Amino acid sequence: MDFPYTTLMVQGTTSDAGKSTVVAALCRLLKRNGVSVAPFKPQNMALNSAVTVNGGEIGRAQALQAIAAGLEPHTDMNPVLLKPSSDIGAQVIINGKALSNMNARDYHNYKLVAMEAVLSSHERLLQKYGKVMVEGAGSPAEINLRNRDIANMGFAEAVDCPVILVADIDRGGVFAHLVGTLSCLSDSERNRVIGFVINRFRGDISLLEPGLEWLEQQTGKPVLAVLPYLHGLFLDAEDAVQAVQAAQGAFRVVVPSGPRMSNHTDFDALRAHPEVDLRFVREGEPIPAADLIILPGSKNTRGDLAWLKSQGWPEKIARHLRYGGKVIGVCGGFQMLGQSISDPHGVEGAPGESAGLGLLNISTELTQDKRLEQVSGSCAFAEASVTGYEIHMGVSSGSSMERPVFHIDGRPEGAISEDNQVLGTYLHGLFDTPQAGNALLRWAGLHSDTTVDTSALREASLERLADATQPLLDALIRLKK
Repeated sequence: MDFPYTTLMVQGTTSDAGKSTVVAALCRLLKRNGVSVAPFKPQNMALNSAVTVNGGEIGRAQALQAIAAGLEPHTDMNPVLLKPSSDIGAQVIINGKALSNMNARDYHNYKLVAMEAVLSSHERLLQKYGKVMVEGAGSPAEINLRNRDIANMGFAEAVDCPVILVADIDRGGVFAHLVGTLSCLSDSERNRVIGFVINRFRGDISLLEPGLEWLEQQTGKPVLAVLPYLHGLFLDAEDAVQAVQAAQGAFRVVVPSGPRMSNHTDFDALRAHPEVDLRFVREGEPIPAADLIILPGSKNTRGDLAWLKSQGWPEKIARHLRYGGKVIGVCGGFQMLGQSISDPHGVEGAPGESAGLGLLNISTELTQDKRLEQVSGSCAFAEASVTGYEIHMGVSSGSSMERPVFHIDGRPEGAISEDNQVLGTYLHGLFDTPQAGNALLRWAGLHSDTTVDTSALREASLERLADATQPLLDALIRLKK
């Protein structure tokens, strides 16, 4: 296939309009047709991240898009990653490595430097793969962010690439979103928009056609495709927890959803398990009874620990354990299970120390160095292999770590309490390996022969997504002829 665009950018009228999935679908379609292509997102703001083959950190969505393109995720695919640690500040990650924490104003001033990393990464991808599918961030209509923009039209103008604009019809007001977004752009920006994609449509397409004709007459730009609402896709979320939770099985798993919860994709395998009822509990919501409580990772561990305490979780967890329930802590959640968390260097905010939940005999000191590594090994409590990744700032020690959860590359990892009711680990993706996932669920009390293969589910969803997006690829090729 002779795909006519060297760099093509997908921007959206809103966050979660479908930019990530459209880029993933185009990457898979081009891969199918023998085209060498790489995904790219100049700047991502997300708490779900992935560890790359070169030992860096990028947004989870770009890792998914790399899989769609048949590639190993690489830091060049997302050179700037912002991980919010408060309402006004974030950890700034450049080329896969944490640079520093910055407030919004400081980062805005830093964007001129960040753009250099963005353009260098884009050029390296072009040289290696020839074609690059770019995902924007948020919306290009955010006027207050136009100055020094590196995420949307600022990047498109810098590399002189065409843009397609995606809108989510399921939100309502799709025509206003598209026309309104165009009206907020400069003339040069508006001219580089080559067409629209209307995403997540369900119903009778004939009822939509008068609106499509009006939109094309109003803007002078074509509607390239109307993509269907695809139910049941198993794809890594960029950031937001899915609004609709699974409620299918009898085994109840509850996850407190703190303000800075990170890498909730750790629980996608549980969401897909037919015998598991997975619930995320947000602020102010009642805490339901559970068989297993999992404390997730966090970008601000001491802050989310304080939130847990304010929401009454320590008392709920104590009662849960008295009645024989099990508790797992992952990464920041593992640190919360210990006796204390100290932050002498102010890694997450003001220096200080917080008392942990006291369920494991460990103490943690947050460090300025971040551990980023893809790992593999075996379970210490069962005959099962495991693969995953570590991504954390902090070192834990204590007698509970003499009873490890895993053996990773010849070293013990994690901790299990003496009464075998509490388990903590730094390993993300711990449920994704079918053997380890089943072993962990058996430890928690679910004895099942059901196996969830997240890789197979993801691959099937990418193929399904690509099939549905074929009309867009066809339209893009026709448009250039």
